[in-house]
Amino acid sequence: MKNIRIWGGRPLDGTVYIQGSKNAALPVMAAAVLHKGMTVLHDCPKIADVFFMEKILSHLGAKTCWKDHFGHLGHSLYLDCSDLRATDIPDEYASRMRCSIILLGALLGRFGQGAIAPPGGCVIGKRPIDLHLSMLRALGTHIEEHPKVLRACAADLDGELYGARIRFAKQSVGATEHGMIAAVLAKGTTYLENCAKEPEVVWLAQALNGMGASVTGAGTDQIRIEGVEALHDSAFQVPPDRIVAGTYLCAAAATRGKICIENPPLSEMSAFLGVYGKMGGQYDVIGGKLIADASGACGPITRLETDVYPGFSTDLQSPVMAVLALARGKSHIRENIFEDRFRVAEDLVRMGAHIRINGRDAYIDGTERLYGCRVTAQELRGGAALILAGLAAEGETTVDDFHLVERGYEQIQEDIRSLGGRILVEGE
Repeated sequence: MKNIRIWGGRPLDGTVYIQGSKNAALPVMAAAVLHKGMTVLHDCPKIADVFFMEKILSHLGAKTCWKDHFGHLGHSLYLDCSDLRATDIPDEYASRMRCSIILLGALLGRFGQGAIAPPGGCVIGKRPIDLHLSMLRALGTHIEEHPKVLRACAADLDGELYGARIRFAKQSVGATEHGMIAAVLAKGTTYLENCAKEPEVVWLAQALNGMGASVTGAGTDQIRIEGVEALHDSAFQVPPDRIVAGTYLCAAAATRGKICIENPPLSEMSAFLGVYGKMGGQYDVIGGKLIADASGACGPITRLETDVYPGFSTDLQSPVMAVLALARGKSHIRENIFEDRFRVAEDLVRMGAHIRINGRDAYIDGTERLYGCRVTAQELRGGAALILAGLAAEGETTVDDFHLVERGYEQIQEDIRSLGGRILVEGE
């Protein structure tokens, strides 16, 4: 099992390039199933979740390979889905990747049928799939729910899905993306209402349109999909990951450092940059680069609430908590998205943080210093937060179960080293 050792107490300083977005790449990979040909993702992140989605596509019959592109060595992922044969996704895949459910809509669009083991649970909170299943049923899908498998097929004898007007009971990024994918090859027009507005939804729409789909309205609460008969070969440029960019700014803030981000996704970071500014962080944008001075980022946040986009992202709540643990004053975080996303607080307290959890509220009394110790990553973003805390702490910190962090961060240890951090990965 991998762990990561950190020797803290050194402000970060240097330049970093942000990897491609995990949350943009994965749904586009799923959408590739719809096309009997080649889909290419440039600047695709080499992270565990992408590799696992690649394994699922290979199981279905896709041919995959990585190639170089414009100096980014090996970061173009080629997906040839010409000869897919399988229409099932077994438990060994579905239980390990929550977003695998969106492949069911892609299989229905391509083959008129599909089967998947119910996706596994999530330690940060419940992620029910009822929105996904009700959406598929509205498009004309018959679904049999069994304890170990979901079997779906087009109810119509011709094996086609048909456009419909669908209103989601609540905004969900996954359900919105799933609806877009499932409706692309459906007959007629589909209207999705109360849609998620996250950038990843917009990027998926752009990728689908680049494949020959007709999707309009992404980024608003209503999306219109005009069904097409077939898609064509395409290439998609994966955008920089806004969560990774925010994490590195938090690393600078935790260590009171100064960093430069070469390719910041500024249009997607307004809510986070507002919080960063309230903490005392400063930044300029010069020549498309974000120059951040976090030497004074020591202020508390009276009240911070996570929310759907364009609000403050739940994925950056744990990294910000690590920063606020060292703030000069009292902070309050309200978690509105996932009911169990404060798991990292226990380990931060072990490092010397003063944090009290009450349901969906975290009350943080900033302290002057944290102390290195052995802690454990329980999920992706919490694991990243523990690394940030280790960078700011006195002494040595070991974060166990580093493989969870690798689900979303391609080379966090190398990036931190390039910024002057002292960090070492150990284990398999």
